[in-house]
Amino acid sequence: MPHVTIEYVIMVPVLVLQIFLFPLTANWLMNIWVDSRRTLVLQEAASQLGSTIQQIYFALNHATISTGTVTQKSNVPSFIENYPYTGNATLRTILDPALNSSKILEITLRLKTAGTIASTSVILGQNVLWQESTFISNSTNACIRAEKLANGTISLFFGG
Repeated sequence: MPHVTIEYVIMVPVLVLQIFLFPLTANWLMNIWVDSRRTLVLQEAASQLGSTIQQIYFALNHATISTGTVTQKSNVPSFIENYPYTGNATLRTILDPALNSSKILEITLRLKTAGTIASTSVILGQNVLWQESTFISNSTNACIRAEKLANGTISLFFGG
């Protein structure tokens, strides 16, 4: 009979540990998976915004377009897992002879309340200006606006 008691003394703590350890581990792994999924979707949205901005810039930068304004409705999702997100962009000049003093627009998206951040960069030409603006994903007027001025400068910003 002493063997049964020893088995209980050994097995009961192991079973109790498994009761607490398994749900905690499963919860921890699910949180990692959800955060990774949100980051991936947010990164995809940032890349899509960057691509749209770059295409608008290249279209307006063509010699056949003298002046004009373009408004492109946002084609990114309004919510990521029921969370709205915001975006900002900063423009910086690259003084590299190989890039012909191009400018890089870095777009950063932030998922509200979840704290997830994703960013992307696009290369634009020398004649671009970025107006300080905020992209709000759940705005009904979320868009990208571009205006080509008479001197050839292209001004870009988020609308909405």
